[in-house]
Amino acid sequence: MQRRRVGSSGLQVSRIGLGTMTWGDDTDGDAAAEQLRVFVQSGGTLVETADGYGGGIAQDVLAGLMRRAVARDDLVIAGRSLLADGPHGGGAGRGALLGGLDRLLRRLGTDYLDLWQLPGWDPDVPLNETLAVADAAVASGRVRYVGLVGPAGWQLASVAERAAARWPAAAPTAVQAEYSLLARDAEAELLPAAAHHGAGLLAWAPLGRGVLTGTYSDVPALSPYVEERRTERAARIVQAVLTAAEGLGTSPLAVALAWVRDRPGVAAAVVGARDAAQLGASMAAEAVTLPAEIRAALNDVSGDR
Repeated sequence: MQRRRVGSSGLQVSRIGLGTMTWGDDTDGDAAAEQLRVFVQSGGTLVETADGYGGGIAQDVLAGLMRRAVARDDLVIAGRSLLADGPHGGGAGRGALLGGLDRLLRRLGTDYLDLWQLPGWDPDVPLNETLAVADAAVASGRVRYVGLVGPAGWQLASVAERAAARWPAAAPTAVQAEYSLLARDAEAELLPAAAHHGAGLLAWAPLGRGVLTGTYSDVPALSPYVEERRTERAARIVQAVLTAAEGLGTSPLAVALAWVRDRPGVAAAVVGARDAAQLGASMAAEAVTLPAEIRAALNDVSGDR
């Protein structure tokens, strides 16, 4: 699998990343181990996790796999804490951030995070406080690079400009946001801001929460998370993806994933899976490159900006 630099930084990641949101819930330890084996054997390096995944079980599973199945140095771990309240306050305050980082490292059984993903914006905490914490974490060696989760374009710009003036080690290397043929809002402000400030996008839900695989077209009732993406516009886009897949002799999943993966500013498309077979289908997309005419058609039907 090819690797890319994240934004203008020295951080390199596989251009398809593995999300662990289902680990500990839909995916048990044995299935997670098989997923990680398939991922690493395919050349994958980027693994995304958060302390809310499976109530923290996802990190316990990942820690165990790094002890017995894969070397820590073979992975690029992007980790984040949730904005949960606690005795030190919640959000992006000093106590909450440092406590969250301590928990991440302890549960993962590692001395450092390759990418520490911070809350995109916390209006209740001075930005200087958040950036000073991030800068200190990098200086201590516990964090290699800093990223933001779900910021607006102007928020990313504010963080980047403030960091550059006083805390350059805390400048955002990456931003994480939903991005797919069904969800292109990031193109309006976030992607241009990221390009200007040298940050790369980690795209989550690149398969439109599963809708773009075409497997949900006849399912009468789905979770609200998936149902939100099932619209008349989505149906037209899914049909275009199905047509492209048939013409290329590949899967709709591969078409949708390749489209996101190769969009300007995207460092990696982060996929989740219930099992190794499903993940293997995503890994197979590595071999797919969309012809210009198909990319143009998909841009057009999904509303190119």
